[in-house]
Amino acid sequence: MTHDVVVVGAGPAGLAFAAALAGSGLRIAVIERQPASVLADPPMDGREIALTHRSIRALQELGAWPLIDAEAIAPLREARVLNGGSPFALSFGSGDAERLGQLVPNHLIRRALFRVVADLPEIEVLAGQSVASIDGAIGNGAQGVSVSLEDGNRLEARLLVGADSRFSFVREQLGIGAEVNRLGRSMLVCRVAHEGDHQGIATEWFDHGQTMAMLPLNGRRSSAVLTLASAEIAQLAALDAEALGAELTRRYESRLGRMQAIGSPHVYPLATTYAHHFAARRAALIGDAAVGMHPVTAHGFNLGLASACSLGKLVAQAALQGGDIGGGMLLRRYEAAHRLATRPIYTATNLIVGLYTAEHPAARAARHAGLRAAARLPLVSRSVSRLLMQR
Repeated sequence: MTHDVVVVGAGPAGLAFAAALAGSGLRIAVIERQPASVLADPPMDGREIALTHRSIRALQELGAWPLIDAEAIAPLREARVLNGGSPFALSFGSGDAERLGQLVPNHLIRRALFRVVADLPEIEVLAGQSVASIDGAIGNGAQGVSVSLEDGNRLEARLLVGADSRFSFVREQLGIGAEVNRLGRSMLVCRVAHEGDHQGIATEWFDHGQTMAMLPLNGRRSSAVLTLASAEIAQLAALDAEALGAELTRRYESRLGRMQAIGSPHVYPLATTYAHHFAARRAALIGDAAVGMHPVTAHGFNLGLASACSLGKLVAQAALQGGDIGGGMLLRRYEAAHRLATRPIYTATNLIVGLYTAEHPAARAARHAGLRAAARLPLVSRSVSRLLMQR
């Protein structure tokens, strides 16, 4: 074997998994098509990640949290859900300082995790490389797996981990199917400065014909997240900064006063995925390769990080105990735990998206009634808030 573990994908999940194996004595290779310069200093991609307390603790344990600029971290004190033209809002959190979690730019998390991995001598990052094929299990009793790279080299390892996005090549090569739902809508993300004070409150507004979220950043700034049909988003993304700011102000009905776009907008087509299996012989899927969530409930990054840490702990423990790091029982334990953690949230999120983006009168009435009913049941609000604040 050239390595003990081969990880395909150096996004947050792949890097977090590799970092979780520090001190285990394992030799790890991380394969990533982006060049090393981009991994070391990723460009801003517009995404602000709403980290739960559990995710923050995980980043602390991995050594990445202290490497993130504290001035770029914004407290998330409360979240509110709005529906159409109703003044009613369903709230989560008490409004106390930093009660729900923290908002952190995605590119800073990636940079911090790469810095952790780059300092670990047992981890080799093969940047600017792509996987050509996964050649299957090798050795007597299928003791390893072989991976061929585009440059002709081949790696052999006891465990292969796919962390290469929701349209995972690794998943395809392993023959694992997935539920794939291309929504025909896109998300425009843009930082804005505004006249009003957001008070650390995030809003998710399901308006008629659009979904718009405002994520509070430090000062009188927010991340505006607008979801529309992909063609409409493309038109908005082509506007100059002044026109885009005016359009976002109009669409948000001046709730935060006049908005001014800061920097360029970023556009992401929306699709959700859920792999039929999270493991195969000598292989596992983590992050978006396993579960690609709709961003509306902000669970995607946190669940992806949880999958990396969950599998990482199992593999590190097996290595320290002299066990089989790619054994079937270990991988089944990981798959069962991650399915239990993700399937209910994935299903519920898709139901919410379906209900709150439908435009027929029955759906409008149902979502208004649903928010009202949830508000009359304090247990619902407390349960969601408790989930976000788990440590």
